[in-house]
Amino acid sequence: QVQLVESGGGLVQPGGSLRLSCTASGSIFSGNAMGWYRQAPGKQRELVAMITGGGNIVYADSVKGRSTLSRDNAKNTMYLQMNSLKPEDTAVYYCKVFGAVRGYWGQGTQVTVSS
Repeated sequence: QVQLVESGGGLVQPGGSLRLSCTASGSIFSGNAMGWYRQAPGKQRELVAMITGGGNIVYADSVKGRSTLSRDNAKNTMYLQMNSLKPEDTAVYYCKVFGAVRGYWGQGTQVTVSS
């Protein structure tokens, strides 16, 4: 069983920054792929960024150049540094770990970008 806990969301002004954290516990290894997703009201959940088991990182075009995903395997924690935030980044952000058989989701953390 895997448990994921996200933190770091909040209210930020346009142009501001946030760093989201996702800490995993349970049967998770450094070889598991992990990702950040987001879901805005009335929209489908979408991929923001992910890191493969081999350490390759991909970003959605909407956040490329403004966001940085990193992972600390010693702490079983994944981070998403988001800069130059825009109102359209407002969403609930979820982390996901890809297990051998299924994926596991965290409970989500709200990010609101507004003046």
